[in-house]
Amino acid sequence: MAAAKTAVEWLASVAPDPEACRWEWERNPLGVTLLPAGRAWDVLILPGDLGYPTLDVLTRILDRPGPVLVDFGDHRMGFFVPPGTAARWIGTGIRSAGSGTWIVVPHPGRSTGAVRWLLQPDGSGTLTDPALLELAMHEAAAGLAAGGEQG
Repeated sequence: MAAAKTAVEWLASVAPDPEACRWEWERNPLGVTLLPAGRAWDVLILPGDLGYPTLDVLTRILDRPGPVLVDFGDHRMGFFVPPGTAARWIGTGIRSAGSGTWIVVPHPGRSTGAVRWLLQPDGSGTLTDPALLELAMHEAAAGLAAGGEQG
């Protein structure tokens, strides 16, 4: 529970009014809030069929990747990366949320119907290195292509 509280504080710190954000978030029956990207983190959004194998590669090479969100139906996965990444990212089929955008974020430790954490924030600010994420995406895509050739 302490980790969830720390994660809540870390996430809410980017809100225009962090205290009001935490208060509303705790009481929102949906368990979600809108938070601005581009302050403490950006989000790279991968299609689920690429996101899951990418996460598998990342968890093999890193002790702890940054937070990862998944939407209802597992169609899209959001990898939290350092601020500024979205402005520099070029990748076909990869969407990004950076400065000037907002994302739906579930309360850590609670499940919601719309989005959920695959990897919750740890509250320390751990983010995924975009260069490692890109390498993991390439390895995952190569694995998917090889699997498609075999099947």
